[in-house]
Amino acid sequence: MLKTTLSLIALLVANQVHGASTNKQEEVLDSDNDLKNIERIIVTGSRIAESIDEVPASITIITQKQIAEQLKVSSEIQSLLANLVPGMAPSTGTSSNSGQTLRGRAPLIMIDGVPQSTPLRNGSLGVRSLDASVIERIEVIKGATSVYGNGAAGGVINYITKKANSDKKLSGHASVSSRFSAVELDDSVGTRFEGGINGEVNNFTYVLNASYEENGLQRDADGDILGLKYGLSDAVMQNYFTKLGYHFDDEKSLQFTYNFYQSKQDVDLIDKVGKLSLGEKTQAVPLAPGQTVQGDPQGPSNHNVMVKYVDEALFEQTQLVIDLYSQEIENIFFYSSNLANQSEGYDGGQSLINSEKQGLRVTLNTQADFTFDSGNTLDTTFIYGIDALNDVTSQPMVDGRIWVPEMDMSNLAGFFQTKLIYNDDLVLKMGIRHENIDLTVDNYSTLKLCKKPTQCSVPVDVTGDTLNYKATTYNIGLKYNAIEKFSPFISYSQGADISDTGRLLRTATVTDISLIHTEASIIDSYEVGFTSDFEELHLEFSAYRSTSELGTTNKFDTVTGIYVPVRAPQEIWGYEALVNYTISDNLALNATYSWIEGKNTAADVYLGAKQINPPKATINLNWQPIDNASLAINYLYVGDRKRFDPIDGEYVGDQGPIDSYQIVNLSGNYDFAKQWSAFIGVENLFNQDYYPTKSQGYTYGGYNIKGLGTTVNIGVNYQF
Repeated sequence: MLKTTLSLIALLVANQVHGASTNKQEEVLDSDNDLKNIERIIVTGSRIAESIDEVPASITIITQKQIAEQLKVSSEIQSLLANLVPGMAPSTGTSSNSGQTLRGRAPLIMIDGVPQSTPLRNGSLGVRSLDASVIERIEVIKGATSVYGNGAAGGVINYITKKANSDKKLSGHASVSSRFSAVELDDSVGTRFEGGINGEVNNFTYVLNASYEENGLQRDADGDILGLKYGLSDAVMQNYFTKLGYHFDDEKSLQFTYNFYQSKQDVDLIDKVGKLSLGEKTQAVPLAPGQTVQGDPQGPSNHNVMVKYVDEALFEQTQLVIDLYSQEIENIFFYSSNLANQSEGYDGGQSLINSEKQGLRVTLNTQADFTFDSGNTLDTTFIYGIDALNDVTSQPMVDGRIWVPEMDMSNLAGFFQTKLIYNDDLVLKMGIRHENIDLTVDNYSTLKLCKKPTQCSVPVDVTGDTLNYKATTYNIGLKYNAIEKFSPFISYSQGADISDTGRLLRTATVTDISLIHTEASIIDSYEVGFTSDFEELHLEFSAYRSTSELGTTNKFDTVTGIYVPVRAPQEIWGYEALVNYTISDNLALNATYSWIEGKNTAADVYLGAKQINPPKATINLNWQPIDNASLAINYLYVGDRKRFDPIDGEYVGDQGPIDSYQIVNLSGNYDFAKQWSAFIGVENLFNQDYYPTKSQGYTYGGYNIKGLGTTVNIGVNYQF
């Protein structure tokens, strides 16, 4: 087993160093089995390369081929994750992933292991951190994890970026496409350019990639323009990515990565807000004479700088990985009249999240195997190291007011994980992580906000302090692999989370920060499941339950008009199933189903749409009728969820009733020359008229925005 593990690690490292570029991977690998081996290796679950069969947990791997297929329809990563990850909530259809939880809790978004989320003030924009064309694969680990620390309450979504092609000094690709509404063409046409080069020269590797996309107006099934709140109409998305590597020898390498991503919506439109209870949608309309657009263009932007050093043989059977990273994020939200203070001359306002992170991660991995006199074997892996992070996050207003004061978090954590494999079949994983977090907030005053001139919050002067959190979390899991047709697993994992402290600070009603309920939440996750492999059939099933003593929900204060956080115990439970079936050599089926529910156990009330999504089913059918052509059909079904009663005739907060809907997407590709291919994608093929889950569940004004009507994407690719 040790030789097998090391060979898998070597294969992955070789792929990182000398890996394949888009759609050329099969030319680099020696056989289809090599490609399958790479797709069965993950790095996210334990921070080292390991076979997916050795992980006692639910994992979804989205391959480069699946990403390329989804890109033919849309470049939005939200939709890609919703269509391919069981347990991931449906796409919101906007730039915000608020409500798009993973098993009812917020996931930690990472790029090559570097966190992109802003957990101290969760703006729910982390999913859109880079362009999908930069991603080689996505690894999704579900359930709270003690491996990565704060912000991973629902699990981890790790974007693994592209590697260089070692076969050539220069290779690359270019793509141009256009996307437009098939319902109402006017002003809906958008364009997208994407391309990159990569290669290896002596011991030096490089990957350079750039994408630029301009959306036209986004239109619903009636041809009307979608509402602008977190909207994507006339949005401009751009991503510039660089990865440079140098290999000192076969064991030591240094890698530098820079990623810049930005998405901004800049429109000459205004929302016409409708009322969902009356069947009125919110839609964007042209400005009336004399009207102007209020606020700055909304959307996220981020810079990432990452340096990685790898020594595959620091000591005998010990590998070392050192990651240094820095990140700057600016997420600008929509202009809202709810952020008004008429007495001081503010008719509304627009907030933004500023976050700066600097981090260091040191991971060591030691392996050893033992053979006993009886002939039994025990293969061991020990993963240990430290994580250091400084995260400075705030939420000011564009006009200069301070809504959430600067939070300066210093986090030092040590971890130890071990994996024991007995006779190649029985896998035991367990580990411990200790967090030491200092969170410093200076003296501040809460912001006076007026939903109406006579309905205002009351400002409070709060004395700041340095809050200290210490938490030790554990994980243990067991998997049995002797029988391919039935490989069961069971696991328990904890996570320590101080997410969205900023939301607690901005609504403080006490005069000292130490009196605010900012305590860390310990999340306990339990899971049992199995995988089954037959000749042409792969099955997965898991059931899970997670509890937390200090979950955070919202409650509407009728006096001030403000939604205030409520810390209360929560329980979330559900199950998921996946089927992969190779029908024939040129026809494959992937199907998933997931169901989830959750409650505030103290009040014995169900959790709202911000955390819990309705049942979801997906079917993906891929057909290659001839060698140079392929066709894919994606079907998404979202079920009903109606757990709440109206209050005084109105649904409140995130408790709106959700009606079912279903969407069909179609995509095709044709290789018309040696280096050229054309593609087409159709989103919402049958022009379903529907409200996405978030639009139905969120009753807040202006969120009732319909989903996209039939939208066509057509383009051409060139590779060299």
